[in-house]
Amino acid sequence: MAKQKPKSSTPHKPGKDNTKNEKNNHNHSGSTGSTRKHHIDHKHETKPEKKLQSNYLVLFVVSMVVATSTAILLSEDVQKVLIEFTQLGLNPFQEVLNLNDDTTPDDYVMHQEGDTLKKDPKQDAHDKLRELDKNAINRNNDLTQDKQDTGKETESDSNKNSNRASAINKDDMIESESENIQDNSKVKETKHQEEQQNKEQDVKEKKIEGSKKDKPRQEDYGKIVITSKGDYKLRKKLDAADKLLEKGEVAKAMEKFDAILRNKSRSPRAMWGKALATDKLAEQQKSNKLLEEAISLMDEALRLSKTPEALQLIIAEKLADRQAFRGWSHKEANTWKYLIGKHPDNLEFQRKLGVCYMKIGKNEPAREVFRKILSVDPDDGFALVHLGFIMKTADLNYTEAIPILQRGIESKQPGTQDGRFFYHLGDAYSRVDNVEMARKIYQQGADAGIFLSADQRSLYNAQTPLTGRPWWTQEQTTYQPHLKLLEDNWQTIRDEGLAQLDLKTGAFVPEEENLRETGDWKQFTLYQRGRKNEENCKKVPKTCSLLDRIPDAKGCTRGQIKFSVMHPGVHVWPHTGPTNCRIRAHLGLKVPEGPKIRVGNDIRTWKEGKFIIFDDSFEHEVWHEGTELRLVLIVDFWHPELPAHEKRTLSPI
Repeated sequence: MAKQKPKSSTPHKPGKDNTKNEKNNHNHSGSTGSTRKHHIDHKHETKPEKKLQSNYLVLFVVSMVVATSTAILLSEDVQKVLIEFTQLGLNPFQEVLNLNDDTTPDDYVMHQEGDTLKKDPKQDAHDKLRELDKNAINRNNDLTQDKQDTGKETESDSNKNSNRASAINKDDMIESESENIQDNSKVKETKHQEEQQNKEQDVKEKKIEGSKKDKPRQEDYGKIVITSKGDYKLRKKLDAADKLLEKGEVAKAMEKFDAILRNKSRSPRAMWGKALATDKLAEQQKSNKLLEEAISLMDEALRLSKTPEALQLIIAEKLADRQAFRGWSHKEANTWKYLIGKHPDNLEFQRKLGVCYMKIGKNEPAREVFRKILSVDPDDGFALVHLGFIMKTADLNYTEAIPILQRGIESKQPGTQDGRFFYHLGDAYSRVDNVEMARKIYQQGADAGIFLSADQRSLYNAQTPLTGRPWWTQEQTTYQPHLKLLEDNWQTIRDEGLAQLDLKTGAFVPEEENLRETGDWKQFTLYQRGRKNEENCKKVPKTCSLLDRIPDAKGCTRGQIKFSVMHPGVHVWPHTGPTNCRIRAHLGLKVPEGPKIRVGNDIRTWKEGKFIIFDDSFEHEVWHEGTELRLVLIVDFWHPELPAHEKRTLSPI
């Protein structure tokens, strides 16, 4: 079918613009045109002939309207307009709408679904439109054929009326469909826009929600309490350096900390990390110079304005420990004073200062600190136990110390469940003759795992489980040859010991551990913490030459070798030694009637030239009810079950 170019997208009415179409349709009509010419050329017609001619004319006009409408509907541009404003529905015009602009009615698309081929829905719409056009053309041809039959006037009039009605119905249908198409199109377009906006909003909300989930929160960072705002931005680099330090890769860690400090010279964590690395190097190289450099870095990190309080406390504890190790206890106290100046309401810093004063023997400043804490918080358990400790050990005020120590321990606050406080509370009860309460406190300590038992109350014990018994035989100690060596030379040892009792030339000094209730008890030390006292050994050279042949005695870093003299009237309070790592042997040198010793529940006495051996980590007590002095040589040996590596690594006592 040849393509035509209509002047408008709306249905055309016959006029000048349709002249060509009319001529074309006229030529298409064939014999109809000849018949019309024949009737016009006759000038002398009868009236019936004129009426027939008029009917044919009307029929011709109707035919032209139908043909013109059909041509318009067959126009491709008109189809596109209809396609644009309608959708597939209940009539052929709606079915046309899904066609693309570049699709022609001649196109035929096949889609394969499984083994069956189906026409494209768009092609079905084209086929229906073409069928509609074909029907219109056939109706036009039928009208032409009816005009040739002059004898069927009535049928011609009927066809004329039918065609006129068909044309009117067709125009009405097109106009109605156009309105429906426009309305449906607007509704569909509005709905589509709303759906698109909702989808876009959902996408935006999901992106926002996703970004919130992906963005790490500061409070979720594991080291946030020790990390300043500036260091938080460097956390990945700082964490990487920390991990290297934890792995023992000190040099690599030092490089990373130095790299951070080159760009951020006042980074608290970087400076603290470098200080730790330097301290580790000092320990590896046994270098006081590096130790002092580490202390300097720690002190600088502590005093940075951006250092978080939690990190300050960590630094201060390490700094104070290093200062104390270096022998700078006064600097340690200054460290805590500095922190208190910055944080006067922080009671933890005040607690640390009080303990520091106690370590360097400044009990009065310590007492003042703890009383100040209690003025703010009367129930501060830490301050209570330390103040009670001072009152018991320094003031010897057992009556007032007991309730303060008791309250502090019963608070169970951090720092109160310490063996020293249980020990001295029980000891205070014992010294006021309340043995029952003393035993109760000791048992509480044992039940809490603070003491090995209610009787064995040493606090600095071996990591390896050791046999504990109050009394030992020479065979059990495994030191028989060494014990026999000293027993065989007991008189030589006695004479050198007695010579040192001379008030003018002697070197005996009073016992200073506050263990005596009454009497005069003195000692003369030869070896202590595994070290030989050269000056004292020069005064008793024979004795020390014998002791030098006993490595497990002279090298016992948790023991002593000393002469002990006890005069009549002495009473030594029940007490225990500090460690279970040793056993103690007493060689009797001058033993009169009257002195005796209790270890556990067994009371014994000394014999001249013989050893008695006991574990002094068990409670023991001494009396001298005689009339003459008692002189013994005390020799501490390593516990026979203690492994060699612990002997090398245990801290001295």
